[in-house]
Amino acid sequence: MLRTPAWTRTWSVLRLIMSAVIVAAIVAQLSLSVSRAVERGNDVATIIANFFSFFTILSNAASVVVLTWAAIWYFTRGRRSEAEPRALAIALASVTTYMIVTGLVYNILLRNIELPQGSEPIPWSNETLHVVAPIFLLLDLFLGPLRRRLNWSAVLAIAVFPIVWAVYTLVRGPLVTNPINGNPYWYPYPFMDPNNFSNGYLGVAVYIVAIAIAIMAVGVLVVWIGRRRGPVL
Repeated sequence: MLRTPAWTRTWSVLRLIMSAVIVAAIVAQLSLSVSRAVERGNDVATIIANFFSFFTILSNAASVVVLTWAAIWYFTRGRRSEAEPRALAIALASVTTYMIVTGLVYNILLRNIELPQGSEPIPWSNETLHVVAPIFLLLDLFLGPLRRRLNWSAVLAIAVFPIVWAVYTLVRGPLVTNPINGNPYWYPYPFMDPNNFSNGYLGVAVYIVAIAIAIMAVGVLVVWIGRRRGPVL
């Protein structure tokens, strides 16, 4: 059933719908954060830059791009293809990994912690970005049509963005003044903030290593499932 034209069309439409829902969730939360910044006289540019420094936001935004790409590819070129292009397959494996990890980290470590996003979270937006969208990407791994078998080297490609994000976060953190409380630093998550640990960056390193292991483990699982589902080309 998962390789029939009807299912492929249906899932491609669902990908577009999910993309639109994620965009709505991001825009709603960003709009509230910006409006709160204006009300409080905070620096709007910093609030926006901080908002797009969250791994959750970046992962969801990347998911929108990739899911839309997958749907457009199918409706324009993929109707007679046996499997998606390799670049698209790697992109799907990457955002699937990031979204699964986002869902796990948020619901295990961060659900009851207020994050410095510039405003209170909008419940439906928050649940969409941290629960609904990760679940959809997980389902897409098993139900998405025309999946391609990837080489194991794809796991290394999946790891690139989280590494870049971690370096960016640690470098940027002490250079930004928190627009809400005036602290001379800003980090998107408490486990990335060395000021929260008695041993400073060593405490952060422990969390980074743990999350890196989780990302690699999920990445391996995602590629493995794709290899079992994809045709041998």
